[in-house]
Amino acid sequence: MQFTSKTDETGQSGRKPWFAADPLMQSAQMAQQAFEKATLYIVGLPIGNTADITLRALWTLGFCDRVACEDTRQTRKLLNRYGIEVPTISVHEHNERSAAEKLIEYLRQGERIALVTDAGTPAVSDPGARAVQSVREAGFRVVPVPGASAVVTALSASGLDSYRFTFVGFVPPNAKARRTELEKLAEKEEAFVLYEAPHRIRELLTDLSEVLAADRRVVVARELTKRFETFDAMTAGSLKAWAQQHEPQGEYVVMVDMQPARDVGLTAADFKWLHAVARELPKSRAAALAARVTGMKRDAVYQLISSWDEDD
Repeated sequence: MQFTSKTDETGQSGRKPWFAADPLMQSAQMAQQAFEKATLYIVGLPIGNTADITLRALWTLGFCDRVACEDTRQTRKLLNRYGIEVPTISVHEHNERSAAEKLIEYLRQGERIALVTDAGTPAVSDPGARAVQSVREAGFRVVPVPGASAVVTALSASGLDSYRFTFVGFVPPNAKARRTELEKLAEKEEAFVLYEAPHRIRELLTDLSEVLAADRRVVVARELTKRFETFDAMTAGSLKAWAQQHEPQGEYVVMVDMQPARDVGLTAADFKWLHAVARELPKSRAAALAARVTGMKRDAVYQLISSWDEDD
């Protein structure tokens, strides 16, 4: 059953959607919530499993006058699944500035507009930020309707110490720029989260294996909320081998844990060259060299190098 939303001056629809009388909607008191005209609603959508959509998101999509989409074809699939027939407009990274002007014209006519992306929350590693900025500058209200977020979803099931973390999203695709940014991130103590597409995941993991301390924990998640969802935890020293053994598939979230506490007194830079030396020299010689250079106790460095072997 489908419907077309037609709202009057009070915000109530002349034609109620099929879910307007649903007990869940009534329990959530959706009909009593404010739904103002001339407002842009930022609606979070599922990141994979369509059952993750919220009641408020459904209600907003159903009663808005039109939906602004990253890809109208993708959004139409979701709208059709829930029996929502509302006009759509394309707003993506290549037309965002000009499309924002169209949104503002609709808002001036008193329309309610929902802004969505293909998956997750708009304007976060996805198009939408420029449109939101333009709408705000034009004096119209912007209301967030929270939904799924890949970074929070992945972290919640990762087991990493993520009380404080840096959300990076996608790093530059250029090899040199990517390496430079990853080296800067590797120097920080807090956890950080990356997004990556399947055709670049091997290059990303290879770079991470070379810039991170070998014992730093990493979790690679893919196909979140979908049938073949996986979480693989490992140390940074194992990333390159893992990347070669697994065929790239789906979108990835790569989570790097906090920098481990260092009892031996080595800096992150020390750990990088020590790991390189340990791969070329016997453990005893590598430990002796590190002790001379850093002033640390040889036995402590030797135990650290031995722990890397155990992780591998």
